[in-house]
Amino acid sequence: MIAETVCSAVAAAGLGVAAITAYRRRFLAAARVAGYALVPLGLVMTGVVDWLADTAPSPTAWAGFGVLGVAWLLFASTRAVERRRGGTRKERKAAEAEAAAQRDAVAPTASAPSLGQGTRSAAKKPAPASAPRSEDDFSDIEAILKKHGI
Repeated sequence: MIAETVCSAVAAAGLGVAAITAYRRRFLAAARVAGYALVPLGLVMTGVVDWLADTAPSPTAWAGFGVLGVAWLLFASTRAVERRRGGTRKERKAAEAEAAAQRDAVAPTASAPSLGQGTRSAAKKPAPASAPRSEDDFSDIEAILKKHGI
């Protein structure tokens, strides 16, 4: 009996907040608040609140809620992993096939880019062995300084 009263009071307060929000010309937010406010009232009217009041002391019911929570966590985590990977396996294969079709349609005679190890001729050539420096290894610096009058 008290649960129904509390839910009805919460619904009335929520509808009041929605009315104030609509008065401020924020109709989208007002509709959202009204939707949330009507949920407890709907639960009271369908009898869910009575059912919850009867099952609150039941350990089997709480174990069932725990199992439902674990199931929800499994669904949510697998969906998060699918999003990270780019969708389900079927969606990824369809996307790969579509990408291949687009690639073939754009340039059907073009060759695929090489994905192997690139070779650089300059990087593979050994550096020439430098001759031992003489005492005038600062000659280029001296030339620069003389050029600037220092």
